[in-house]
Amino acid sequence: MDITLIGGHGKVALLAEPLLAQAGHTVRAVIRNPEHAAEVEAAGATAVITDIETLDAAGWDALLAGSDAVIWSAGAGGGSPERTRAVDQDAAIASMDAALRQGVRRYVMVSYFGAGPDHGIDPAEGFYHYAEAKAAADAHLRGTVLDWTVLGPSGLTLEEPTGTIDTTASQSRQVSRGNVAAVIAEVVGRADTIGRTIEFNDGDQPIADAVG
Repeated sequence: MDITLIGGHGKVALLAEPLLAQAGHTVRAVIRNPEHAAEVEAAGATAVITDIETLDAAGWDALLAGSDAVIWSAGAGGGSPERTRAVDQDAAIASMDAALRQGVRRYVMVSYFGAGPDHGIDPAEGFYHYAEAKAAADAHLRGTVLDWTVLGPSGLTLEEPTGTIDTTASQSRQVSRGNVAAVIAEVVGRADTIGRTIEFNDGDQPIADAVG
């Protein structure tokens, strides 16, 4: 597939790009900073430099034109509530709407374990604004006719990937970024993951089996 991966220089994205390329996909990695282009290209993707916070509908249409799939792995990374909403909610929703307009059927959203309107985060906590933005974006995606999958990895680590996860746990624990990257690469081409939210920790079941 021709995949547009938004947030192409993130730690998970940089691990997912070579896996996607090895699987035969063409990956366009959307990044904001031109200085990150070489690292993205080394990971097997083509760098597309644009600021998703500033795109209008026409800009989103141009960005996604010709794509077979969108993978959302972007995030404001904390900071102001305004920027968190602009990236994690508004830009994410704009990308979904553009995917619909451009006939891009497949959409994989990287969210987090426990995301949703009942996330339970105290409004006084800094994470609250991110939780609210992700809840809104995920809900919008589920309400579309896109072939969507929402991934809910738990707390991210830099441990070596094991290739095994647990999708049955009711509580968030930890998962390596490498395992998250492998889950992305596994689900994007699988029809049996469409219309599903898959929350997961590190575990002992092979990823290909665990997401089935």
